[in-house]
Amino acid sequence: MVNRQRMVDEFLELVRIDSLTYKEKEMAECLKAKLSNMGLSVEEDDAGIKIGGNSGNLICKIDGNKSVPAVLLMAHMDTVTPGIGKKPVIDGNIIRTDGTTVLGGDDAAGIECILEAIRVLKENNLPHGDIFVVFTVAEEGGLWGAKNLDISRINAKYAFVMDDGGNIGHVAVNAPAQNKIDVIVTGKAAHAGMEPEKGVSAIQIAAEAISNMKLGRIDDETTANVGVINGGQATNIICDKVEIKAEARSRDMIKLQSQTEHMKECFYNAAQKYGGSIDFKSELLYPSFSISEQDDIIKILKEASKKAGVELVLEATGGGSDTNIINSKGIKAVDVSVGMDKVHSVEEQICIDDLVKAAEFLIAIITSIK
Repeated sequence: MVNRQRMVDEFLELVRIDSLTYKEKEMAECLKAKLSNMGLSVEEDDAGIKIGGNSGNLICKIDGNKSVPAVLLMAHMDTVTPGIGKKPVIDGNIIRTDGTTVLGGDDAAGIECILEAIRVLKENNLPHGDIFVVFTVAEEGGLWGAKNLDISRINAKYAFVMDDGGNIGHVAVNAPAQNKIDVIVTGKAAHAGMEPEKGVSAIQIAAEAISNMKLGRIDDETTANVGVINGGQATNIICDKVEIKAEARSRDMIKLQSQTEHMKECFYNAAQKYGGSIDFKSELLYPSFSISEQDDIIKILKEASKKAGVELVLEATGGGSDTNIINSKGIKAVDVSVGMDKVHSVEEQICIDDLVKAAEFLIAIITSIK
């Protein structure tokens, strides 16, 4: 039922569209036209206005022909950098980047699976309940489209977010919360050659704090990272200000808080030692989620995997996605693999067979809802 060539052609069309975070308008207009050509009505919400982007989320409802719970299908329209002027290359069964940009299969692959599933359902008059489709903006920038989605407009019981990697049949049912951490270390400027004793080095404070921190893999549920450090003016000036961006993640909220407090304590202890000061701010970017294997959504996945002939693998992930937000808004949601590989890099690629199989799996999911 799935049209392989149609999927390949449309996927290539989608990844060629420039659609960086907050600049998804061209992609949104393309998808509006595609959904309209299927005879569907699509709306754009005001998320773009709220977050300073040039497009909002797209929302489309497909009326069902079967009395079963409604389902939400999601994928995001934005890509990461470098993502301007993408030139996909077909190499046998692989579609890859040309090495200068990302491919954009994250998440054009998810979008394509949803579009193809809708077409197959309509072309074959397959029985299904109501389907809500949401294509979000600014997922890569902090899940802002999903955060600003009016969930009262989505009367669905289950959600399947097409935005995971791995073999087809891999489904993320457990994902961490993330704290965004911003730190300003303040010291005191002085001439580094003539009177260094009068200065307090913010760099030295930051270095000692970070060297005393538990970072990387903390345990099987928790990670932490210092990712950005900015500071200093010249080698002959004791640095009086350093700005640091870091994060902590955990699937356990107590562990997340503990790791965040540990990082804060390291900064304060170092500042106290050298006579500087710290401005430490943490913000919960998104909550964790965990779906029980006894949940009805897992029963749907198990039946669908048999229909589609894929091995179902329920797994935990270390990344966040729109799935975190949708679960927090009260809809049971999982993140389904579409076969994306080496994402967020100029080596990104996807296997055509996986793209096709992901669409087949999604169709099986929709038709397995009871």
